[in-house]
Amino acid sequence: MAADLQAVALTLKLALVVTVLLLALGTPLAWWLAHTRSRWKPPLAAVIALPLVLPPTVLGFYLLMLMGPHGWIGEATQALGIGLLPFSFAGLVVASMLYSMPFVVQPLQTAFEAIGARPLEAAATLRAGPWDRFAHVALPLARRGVIAAAVLGFAHTVGEFGVVLMIGGNIPGATRVISTQLYNHVEALEYPAAHRLAAALLVFSFAVLLGVYRLSPRGAAVASPAGDGAPRP
Repeated sequence: MAADLQAVALTLKLALVVTVLLLALGTPLAWWLAHTRSRWKPPLAAVIALPLVLPPTVLGFYLLMLMGPHGWIGEATQALGIGLLPFSFAGLVVASMLYSMPFVVQPLQTAFEAIGARPLEAAATLRAGPWDRFAHVALPLARRGVIAAAVLGFAHTVGEFGVVLMIGGNIPGATRVISTQLYNHVEALEYPAAHRLAAALLVFSFAVLLGVYRLSPRGAAVASPAGDGAPRP
């Protein structure tokens, strides 16, 4: 039971850190994607959406190679005195951010696109600068999309398995999250303990989806970033 609580605490910490970082990085990225006409938009959007179709073990494998001692990221982190990221909490954060990115960026992008140009043009006529138009017009109008992105990013990080296992391994108190602890229980034939964790994740996942559906009348589209719908402000 103590090991389960330790895994739950680590998972919640990971999900919170990843969600905050993804909102900080994903919001300006989603804003750019929503308004740019650059020829780089389709390739960048495809890269962001790649985790939706790419097996998590594939992503985890290449991240492991890149962040390992012979990868260019690993060589850079060692040169900076940070050390190697695999099998550490920092490595879990990086991998989880990449794997959960479409669940944050795409709802934000569609929310910004749904605002339209008229409110921003009206603010511009009142001499509002780019930052004021973004912070005081766009963000409040897209608040439901922001909330949906935060909820989906948090929930998706909680449910990760393949990526965290490849990058973090199964180190108690350091990288062992709920999904890997559940796997340990099943492997050890500890089915009552596995049932407790699995049931908790099932209830959590249902509550998240129910909240997203109630947040927007187009909740089905919000819950699936690959869909053609968008969270509406």
